[in-house]
Amino acid sequence: MSAAAASNAPAPATGAQQSPVQNIDAVDVTDDSSSDRAESIASLKTSLASSIYNFRAENGRTYHRYKDGTYLYPNDERESDRLDLQHELFLLTLDWKLGLAPPNEEDSNVKRVLDVGTGTGLWAIDFGDAHPNAEVIGVDLSPPQVDVPPNVVFEIDDLEEPWLYSRPFDYIHSRMMTSSVANWKNYLQKCFDNLEPGGYLELQEVDGLAISDDGTLKEDSAMQKGSKLLKEACEIFGRPFQSIPALIGIMQDIGFVDIVSTKYKWPTNSWPKDPKLKLMGDYSLANNLAGIEGWYMAPYTRALGWKKEEVQVFLIDVRKELKDTSIHAYLPM
Repeated sequence: MSAAAASNAPAPATGAQQSPVQNIDAVDVTDDSSSDRAESIASLKTSLASSIYNFRAENGRTYHRYKDGTYLYPNDERESDRLDLQHELFLLTLDWKLGLAPPNEEDSNVKRVLDVGTGTGLWAIDFGDAHPNAEVIGVDLSPPQVDVPPNVVFEIDDLEEPWLYSRPFDYIHSRMMTSSVANWKNYLQKCFDNLEPGGYLELQEVDGLAISDDGTLKEDSAMQKGSKLLKEACEIFGRPFQSIPALIGIMQDIGFVDIVSTKYKWPTNSWPKDPKLKLMGDYSLANNLAGIEGWYMAPYTRALGWKKEEVQVFLIDVRKELKDTSIHAYLPM
């Protein structure tokens, strides 16, 4: 689903208050403690920087060290390559558009953009290239290691913490955040509060449970069993799968207006006859095969108590079904 919502609520009025003027004493230039403090600050910055890149290694994958355990999926090179592939799948799905909200139009006068969960940063970079006059901020738990246009910056932050941006945004782009958000109402409220009046929020989400319209995906299949166990594991960690249709009601309750929901299907492989859907199925299969071990490993081993080898053996049947063109399954988007 790609849901674009406009917030037309007026900006809240605030009363200005005068704070008492505080006199600031100058530091004695002969005081050695000032240089000690400077060295301490430099040491702290070095420590913070090293901790950000000191990723957690587990079962042959690496994970975010910042807010360790908040995000259950890896951040290594294999996952980065998969995220780049997934970006291509989104572009193919949306007819090579970065999004459906009005700020994506070539002639839009968008000035300030936030990309939540930016991953490898491809969306933010592409948007910055397409809109050179816009300021684009990409946020995630790990910093992308890429060159960026001058109007694009990446910041390390946890969306569950208070948002402390100095100015609101014209457009907030949020992609694939299900099982990463503890409370969607709180998350969407933060988005609403950080939008300019008339600004847009776009959610690009995919349902984690595949379905079939003709019954070829059986309830006792490895795919279904695996997805349901993953859903259970994510709930244990407080990062549940989010029902896509329910998001619309949450947005309405918060105050979003002009909500548009557009539905797509991601075939699990090349089973469709339609040429575009068949190509999307090829991309989807490649994406799933590249990502499935990373998606399952930490949730299964940390929450469900499985061993690494048990996960790997179980995934043999899941991969086999993903490749089976007689199973006409798809992921609702």
